[in-house]
Amino acid sequence: RDTSEDAWAVADRMLAELDPADVAKAQAALADSESEGQRRMRELHGGVAPTDARSLEVHPGLWAGVGLVRSGAGTALVGSHGEVADLIGEYAALGIEQFVLSGYPHVEEAYWFAEGVRPILAARGLAD
Repeated sequence: RDTSEDAWAVADRMLAELDPADVAKAQAALADSESEGQRRMRELHGGVAPTDARSLEVHPGLWAGVGLVRSGAGTALVGSHGEVADLIGEYAALGIEQFVLSGYPHVEEAYWFAEGVRPILAARGLAD
């Protein structure tokens, strides 16, 4: 997003659209998983959807809300284009070279990333 405020407003809307019954159902199913990654995701969000997206911010700009209703070790990078590029830079500094990125809705988020974040990463030498 163009600003951090816009990005967090989207996360708040996503959270507000979750039905608590759906979260409870998904979390009950995920609780049976033997996956260590899934166990750690449950620890990040506690299995309960709060009313404020920022309460699931586990590192500046890293949001655990995605894991409330989907399986897997998934978090979201939330922030302005520059802030998201900074987060990817943090991962790159740790030696991570490849990322699997997605968003909701997929096509629109791909454009946000391609038009807003990727040019910043390219200017920093972090994208081809």
